[in-house]
Amino acid sequence: MSDEPGTPDTSAGSTGGAPSGPRPEPLRFFGTSWVDHDHGYALRRAGVAAGSLAAAVVSCLVLRLAYEGLQLADTGTFVTVLVVAMFAICSALAFRTTWDGFGKRPDPERQASLRGLLAIGFVGSLLAYFFRALIEAPGERLHRTEYETAVQEYERRTTRRTGNPSKKKRKR
Repeated sequence: MSDEPGTPDTSAGSTGGAPSGPRPEPLRFFGTSWVDHDHGYALRRAGVAAGSLAAAVVSCLVLRLAYEGLQLADTGTFVTVLVVAMFAICSALAFRTTWDGFGKRPDPERQASLRGLLAIGFVGSLLAYFFRALIEAPGERLHRTEYETAVQEYERRTTRRTGNPSKKKRKR
């Protein structure tokens, strides 16, 4: 199968060696259950929401321990404010970047340049997953749009014309 979303599958199992049409791209934790909302889709969505929220809570507890470590080290107000502001800003940017990534394909170069920021703001990414899982499977809308477009293009390419076009009556 091709790595491109929506490309026809020419693997074994298709009839007569002809492509069977575009195949949906699997989503993390959901596979292709997002297409028809079957095979435990609702349960998976609830699990992703609960898991990401639990991970965000645990992450906040770890950050709280780090904050208490700064207090014990007596680093001063400036360093403490700087660290808290860094995590808050990076979390907000990570939330926005992750949320936007559910609606459109992210630019790989931009993602590579934001890797450090997204790692620091991991709480924001976890919260974006939580809120998106309440609405739909994270990334479902993007994948559904791409899949439906690929199906329409495939059907348009494979529909056969009726009749012989050379015998068509010409308008004068």
